[in-house]
Amino acid sequence: MTDSFTALVAEDVDGKPKANFKRLTTADLPDHDVLVDVAYSTVNYKDGLACTGKGKIARKLPMVLGIDLAGTVADSRAPTWQPGDRVIVNGWGLSETEWGGYSQKMRVKPEWLVRLPEGLSLQEAMAIGTAGYTAMLAVLALEEHGVKPGGRQVLVTGASGGVGSVAIAVLAKLGYDVVAATGRPETHDYLTALGATDFVDRATLAEKGPPMQKERWGGVVDAVGGQTLATALAQTARHGSVASCGLAGGADLPGSVFPFILRGVTLLGIDSVMCPQPRRAQAWQRLATDLDRGILASITEGVHPLSKVPNLCEAIMANQVRGRVVIDVNG
Repeated sequence: MTDSFTALVAEDVDGKPKANFKRLTTADLPDHDVLVDVAYSTVNYKDGLACTGKGKIARKLPMVLGIDLAGTVADSRAPTWQPGDRVIVNGWGLSETEWGGYSQKMRVKPEWLVRLPEGLSLQEAMAIGTAGYTAMLAVLALEEHGVKPGGRQVLVTGASGGVGSVAIAVLAKLGYDVVAATGRPETHDYLTALGATDFVDRATLAEKGPPMQKERWGGVVDAVGGQTLATALAQTARHGSVASCGLAGGADLPGSVFPFILRGVTLLGIDSVMCPQPRRAQAWQRLATDLDRGILASITEGVHPLSKVPNLCEAIMANQVRGRVVIDVNG
């Protein structure tokens, strides 16, 4: 088959999803209007959940995994996109209800596509990926709710992960005083290079404490959830804001209403999956201008072939991936 290509596909094996590499053809792909020659993807925490089976991500099988892709339009039935256009897709149910980016070709809906911003390469876009795009959505939300540079410190949890790394780099470049929450002292040099000025041991945030604590943070980017989010809310200063964008530490919220009704703290939910298209384009344009390329290179652990995705997914679930990894689907 001359048009065959490789994809990482989760299929039902004894009632459980199991991921394996398969050869597909364009005839196997969904009947969407835009065919993309995929160049790069990446590995996010959500990809780790899907690939290892430790989270119920894929809602139907078989499923091509991968929540991100960047590539070039090869064919289009939509007038808004032409062959040769360089594009990014994040979210929109990829790896859940729609086939995803761990494939050398994919058909997608035209409304999912974001045009690659001027100055960014396809590889850099996937070094950013959903994690970095989510971080930028969180920064935008904090800005719009009055969290300004020069005020109180901003806390970033899950600091050495993909979301945290990009959030620190962007906030620091914009002039915020950023405190990184991490449980790994060996990452302090890395986080300082990104722009963090101080550190909090993540274990202290994970301990249950009073529902109202000393005011510390003007704003928070939280990718952890659970008790960490509850503690961050309890420590957020009057009229501060907390952007919640992850659940690496748990999906529950064991806190109280006191920060909201006694300090006017705002909890901002960050939806990266179904985020409206204008907001996506805004986030990607801001990433092109507000994320230093040298910093992005330092955040990026490396470029790996598609064959390494299962191992990398196991590693990200074991908290062994620092920053971002890029997947060269044709490598």
